[in-house]
Amino acid sequence: MNSAELLVAALESEGVDRIFGVPGEENLDIVEALRRSSIELVLTRHEQAAAFMAATQGRLTGEAGVCLSTLGPGALNLTTGAAYALLGAMPMVMITGQKGVLSKKQARFQVVDIVSTMTPLTKLAHQIVSPATIPAVVRDAFRVAQQERPGPVHIELPEDIAAAKAPEIAPVPRHPIALPVAERAALDAAAEMIRAADGPLIMLGAAASRPRLADALSDFVRRLQIPFFNTQMGKGAVAGGSGLYLGTAALSERDYVHDAIDRADLIISIGHDTVEKPPFLMGPSGPRVLHVAYLPATVEEVYAPHAELVGDVGPSLALLADRLEGRLPSAGALLPLRAQILGHLAEGATDSRYPLTPQRIVHDVRAVIPEDGIVCLDNGMYKIWFARNYRTHVANTLLLDNALATMGAGLPSAVMAALLYPTRRVLAVCGDGGFMMNSQELETAARLRVNLVVMILRDNAYGMIRWKQAADGFADFGLTFGNPDFVAYAKSFGLVGNRVESADDLVPTLADAFARGGVQLVEVAIDYSENMRVLVDELRGHTPISREPTP
Repeated sequence: MNSAELLVAALESEGVDRIFGVPGEENLDIVEALRRSSIELVLTRHEQAAAFMAATQGRLTGEAGVCLSTLGPGALNLTTGAAYALLGAMPMVMITGQKGVLSKKQARFQVVDIVSTMTPLTKLAHQIVSPATIPAVVRDAFRVAQQERPGPVHIELPEDIAAAKAPEIAPVPRHPIALPVAERAALDAAAEMIRAADGPLIMLGAAASRPRLADALSDFVRRLQIPFFNTQMGKGAVAGGSGLYLGTAALSERDYVHDAIDRADLIISIGHDTVEKPPFLMGPSGPRVLHVAYLPATVEEVYAPHAELVGDVGPSLALLADRLEGRLPSAGALLPLRAQILGHLAEGATDSRYPLTPQRIVHDVRAVIPEDGIVCLDNGMYKIWFARNYRTHVANTLLLDNALATMGAGLPSAVMAALLYPTRRVLAVCGDGGFMMNSQELETAARLRVNLVVMILRDNAYGMIRWKQAADGFADFGLTFGNPDFVAYAKSFGLVGNRVESADDLVPTLADAFARGGVQLVEVAIDYSENMRVLVDELRGHTPISREPTP
């Protein structure tokens, strides 16, 4: 057995069934070991996409996804994916090659210090220099990647170490790690804060979307009957249909959901991670904030909670509910605002103009996607509209990135979702700018024979920055481009492409694409004039509810 075979055996012990990547000559011993293993090597067309796929596997399952690259340029292509996983709290293990470390017959050709490069982008970066350490290194990598706060880990295996004879060492077995529950005194203090509130409000943040939390959060909201809103990455954390949802904070202030936030005297912030764009701005006149999370709060200029409940979130919330259920006469004080807030979001949902408005696109996508269907967003102006207007009913069914907020991740993340859930409808929503950054992964999707619909929103521009440019009073300059014929582009990959030609065409076109199965592409022209009308002019005219300073 050589070191590469020992490494692959350790990965099998961790339950790894797929590795995404683009190998190089420095990985050939690993490739050969994978060929003879139970692990599938999924070849991607770019290392960045491999990292996005592995990170999305971690996001959806809680188990670290794995990606592989060669040294130098290949490893550097993983860095955006590393940052995506680090800021997004997605467990992932990256394995990269390197030239030999015991002798350097190629001098410094292609050699970059990848461990140092990865150190600030990961929870742990480590070079293997002894075959005997491999089982422990792999076990520790997965433990670190998956424990709170989850994130990426990097392992570098030089080619001479990979080829070296390894001792017969068994993999280090996995062991359960039980998280502590919040202390009794902290639970009592938190319960007292909530009992004293005249207008409590629950906020669900990014960490509320951990795969294991959906049932516990839904139960907590049901038992206390306190209305809730969510951050962009917290959407779907509570099962739909409760009648307590007040909206999503897609903007930091002045949106309609902020009427409830501004009137609340206590926000129970569950799982908020300050890597997200702030859902509201804390200040001396705002509500008190109770931080409930696996880890203590990160104090920022706009987020400095007044109290914290730290521990395993699900069991801690159950103990908190035991103290409060049926004892909160003011639990629903903010519910009268619900109809007005959601009513504003419904405006324009059936607009018949063409090109289609963002509101109509969100409305029609919701009509075609079942409750457990998954919509994977790339990063662009449409993300704000989906965050505000798209109603989620199941956790992790609207995947968006409000942390690194990188373009190019939508298609790879959707491919991963389709691999994990082959019987569920999966839709990738990409702007024309973001799509072209990783459009080569259409070939990967076709080769994997996934069922996936890719919807491209075409406005021939980097639309979000163009909107910011207009909103800030700058001239319209430097942000428009041309596009290929996307229908012909799909056909060049052997796929079916369709172009929506009227507002009434979107629902039947999407429905037909899902019915046919396989990889389908749908091009939709989008009218972003609503950005200024609604998100700037209308909200500037919206007067937030005033409140007296909190004593």
